[in-house]
Amino acid sequence: MAAYTSADPLPTLQNLSLSTGIPVECLIRYVLVKYAASGADALLSMTPIVLRQMQQHVATAELEATDAARLRAYAALEGMIGWLALGEREIEPESHN
Repeated sequence: MAAYTSADPLPTLQNLSLSTGIPVECLIRYVLVKYAASGADALLSMTPIVLRQMQQHVATAELEATDAARLRAYAALEGMIGWLALGEREIEPESHN
């Protein structure tokens, strides 16, 4: 995460806003929504890297052939699936009174 905080995205968004006429606030919201939805996108497309990572966890556990290794693989897969499933959840909007 630290690598992404060293660059300021605002100048890019401001230039994009100037060239498209879309307000900066709308562009920021768009970027955040696209990022937040990436879990669902990954689930739909199952990009090769995600699939390879999942396969590697299973292969490593089977190579070691122990219950402990299989439990570690299960935990890793559970975490990956949980991240992918985040995009499926519907979150109630906060009420602003």
